[in-house]
Formats: sequence, C-alpha cells, structure tokens
Amino acid sequence: MSGMFSLENRFRKGYAPDQVDALFAQARAAYEGGSEVGLSPSQIHAAAFDLERGGYVVADVDGALDRLEAAFVAKSRADFVASHGQQAWMEHLAERARTLYGRLSRPDGDRFLPGERGAYSYDADDVDALCRRLVAYFDRGEPITSEEVRHAAFRRRRGRDGYAQAPVDAFLSRAVEVLLGVE
Repeated sequence: MSGMFSLENRFRKGYAPDQVDALFAQARAAYEGGSEVGLSPSQIHAAAFDLERGGYVVADVDGALDRLEAAFVAKSRADFVASHGQQAWMEHLAERARTLYGRLSRPDGDRFLPGERGAYSYDADDVDALCRRLVAYFDRGEPITSEEVRHAAFRRRRGRDGYAQAPVDAFLSRAVEVLLGVE
C-alpha cells in the first residue's frame, strides 16, 4: 500500500509510512470483513504514529483518518440498523449521549481533573466553552459538528492551571462518535 500519501522532503518530519500503511491495511481488512481483528472508530481516532524525516505529510494522513473514522461509524450504524432497526439505533445513540451528559452538567472549572504538576494541560475556559456548546446541541439542538469537536484547539496551560489532557481527549473522542452517529 506504499505511496498512499504525499511524502515530506528529507528535511521535514512526517508520519512513519510503514506504520500508516499497516493501519490502513488493517482498516481495509476490517471494513471489508476479511479480518478477525476488528477496528473501532475510537481506535482509529486514537491512532498515533512515529515521526521520521521524509515521512507521510501529517495533514494528509490526519484528514484520511477523519474520513476513515466516519466511514467506520457509518458502517457500524448501517449494520446495527439492519439488525435492530432505526429506532433501536436512535435509542443506542441516546444512551451514549447520556453517558456524556453527566460530565457536561458539571460546573465550569470542575468538568475534568486538573493537569499534573509540571505537565501541559488544556485551558479550562476553552474546554468549558466547547462543553457548553455540546450542552446546547443536546438540550436545544444548536448546531455543532463532529468536525468542530474533533479539531477543537485549546490553549495550553501548565499543570493544575488547566484540565488534564487525556481525560478531555477521551471524552471528546466519545462525543465525536455520538455526533458522527447522527450526521
């Protein structure tokens, strides 16, 4: 599958082609049903690759991963609807959304654990603003897309002045899955 993406020049770093190619080969096999090893949208969302000189252009691979994640969610939805019906799918999504809502209903500044001393964390005000948009979506149907959540950028803080990154990332990954399920 080599050559799927453009390569950086030899002086710039990009994603390791062998790792990227392996993930996309696994995804293709899983999507087509020829693989015993499944691959979930959250695994695609969490994919990480080493950087190396002359590797694949990061933006190209990241864009393809976004589309691949959306395709896996759409396939999962189609399979679920075929087996259980559209109403069951909507109930399934509602249940997934309820698992998010507990954290969303917390007050600003208390939605996630604070960052660790000396480590980078996300600006709590930025994260809380995105959470308020998600509440507006769930409560009042105000528009927000999976793309907006997926590409949200937060200012960096040091340590306990912000939210720990890993819990925020995991939460937003689940929010993206819910949003993709209705898009």
